[in-house]
Amino acid sequence: MDRISSDLPGGDSSRGDNEMVDFGGEPDAAALLAQARLRLSIPDELFTLNELDVFYSEGEQALWTYMSPAARPSFTPTMLGDFVNWQRLIAAHFGPERVPLRYLVLGSRAPGVFCFGGDLELFASFIRQGNRDALAAYGYRCVEILHRNINALDLPILTIGMVQGQALGGGFEALLSFDYIIAERGSSFGLPEVMFGLFPGMGAHAILSRKLGQAMADRIIMGNETYSAEAMYELGIVHQLAELGEGEAAVREFMAKSARRHAGLVGARCASRRANEVTLAELRDIVDDWADAALQLRDSDLKLMQRLAGAQSRLVRSAA
Repeated sequence: MDRISSDLPGGDSSRGDNEMVDFGGEPDAAALLAQARLRLSIPDELFTLNELDVFYSEGEQALWTYMSPAARPSFTPTMLGDFVNWQRLIAAHFGPERVPLRYLVLGSRAPGVFCFGGDLELFASFIRQGNRDALAAYGYRCVEILHRNINALDLPILTIGMVQGQALGGGFEALLSFDYIIAERGSSFGLPEVMFGLFPGMGAHAILSRKLGQAMADRIIMGNETYSAEAMYELGIVHQLAELGEGEAAVREFMAKSARRHAGLVGARCASRRANEVTLAELRDIVDDWADAALQLRDSDLKLMQRLAGAQSRLVRSAA
């Protein structure tokens, strides 16, 4: 299975059999040598992660990644471990003087779902045990991944979150760490934590308050409302809308239109991060508040949390 290509195929083939297109024509010896060097420069480990499908498009200088969860599309410890390795391998092998990279794209293979966010069943288990340390450790790991993504892995790249379905809780928070969000019409966004007596503890407060101001951030965080892709576009959270089923095409179109101004866009994102800095210390402090609040949940809250997790699992099974 070839995970390195001159381009990413369009249509359903890019999300189905995972095959990358073959190179056309008869490449000369120099081209074959360059391709061989490229393949040797990217470790196989990047393409064999358990719950992330990764493809490198040489023509676009883009790394396309799809979450491919083993069970409910949430940030389980296994998936978080994959994200840590994903970021480590990208930072070590891509960028100036290494494998060229201009765009980093994250989507999902879960039907109708980008990500439901935190592992609710795991949370309920830790809370029943009174295990604050485990809750905090989970949260720290999440915000460390998020913080590295906010800073584009310290590489001169643009990061793109591609949404083709529901982005809830920590899934929405994760998207907020990307430079650009491209969402298909019909996608939805929300922070449901307040319904079971908690709040989103892994990025929403810090990022939304900077993007939208405190009042609007509070409305989204505490209102327990679901927002359409169109509503998020009007707020400026979603940067581009795509028709249903056209998310990948929209991302490729964005990359093509951004090619000539890539350096300027990267510089603008760096300036924005400098003007609206989100520190890891701030994110970790919020995790501490979240862990303390989680331990105050009542049994009825935990039952609701677990019912929500069950409903999410049934939704994914019915869509498969």
